[in-house]
Amino acid sequence: MVSLKSIVRVIILVISGIAIVVVGGFMMGAVARLWLPKHKKKPDPNADTHEHNKSIISQFTKQAIPFTNKVGHSNEKAFELMFELTGVCPSDTVLDIACGSGLVSCAFARIANHVTGIDITPAMIERAKLLQNEKQLHNITWKIGDVLPLPFEDESFSLVITRYSFHHFVNPKAVLDEMKRVCKVGGRIMIVDVTPDADKVDAYNYMEKLRDTSHTKALTTEQLQKMINDIELINQKKGFYGLEMELEDQLSASFPNPGDDEKLRQLFTEDLTVNKLGVNSHLVGNKIYFIYPTSIIVGQRQ
Repeated sequence: MVSLKSIVRVIILVISGIAIVVVGGFMMGAVARLWLPKHKKKPDPNADTHEHNKSIISQFTKQAIPFTNKVGHSNEKAFELMFELTGVCPSDTVLDIACGSGLVSCAFARIANHVTGIDITPAMIERAKLLQNEKQLHNITWKIGDVLPLPFEDESFSLVITRYSFHHFVNPKAVLDEMKRVCKVGGRIMIVDVTPDADKVDAYNYMEKLRDTSHTKALTTEQLQKMINDIELINQKKGFYGLEMELEDQLSASFPNPGDDEKLRQLFTEDLTVNKLGVNSHLVGNKIYFIYPTSIIVGQRQ
């Protein structure tokens, strides 16, 4: 007959064995965590772009109506220069990236077979739809989305265009690569943007960042030209025009941080005699006017 003492010994041995297994397993796990390489989450290469996009959406949600209503943005002579340099024709399928409120898209839709406009700001696309209806254009498709990457197949368009967008991009070179990807071989790519002189670009960028917090960096003509050359576009054509603005009108359509509007007024007042900003600040009566130096570069994909 088994004694009570024997049963107690067996129970103690079993409990001790379980404890050793549990403690041992815990110790091995701790050692493994100390010595095995840790798998860190890979950084998102587009993290800066994603964060900056929030600033773009914030700014242009507020700017949607005043931007669209600015007469200078619908200058017919500027549109005609774009038509001439791109050679847009009735057979073209056009993509307008960062199309904003659709001013350029609607202009090209007067000639092209079809235009697709894409922009990351929903409020801008809503204004674009209103403009399309106002002009009774039936050959435009609008899409809300980012440009990195563009949500289109390779070689989808015969003409890929953008205006006043490159200075908002964190990585304009990557955007240009995407523009080339979706452009057909033999198709054309057009970039229109403000291009300050090299000795004035830093002062210009400081001024524009005060006015519009979504501004990243304006490119000089030489920098923009190098980007075009790097993707090996051929049969290049170039144009230039000045976009004149009245300071107070521009400030009323912008949304700088509190206090920065006064800094801007001071900058432009000082600039009247030195042209440090590269925008030819000048007086008309008692109002300050200035001119955005704007370049157009068009090239053909080979």
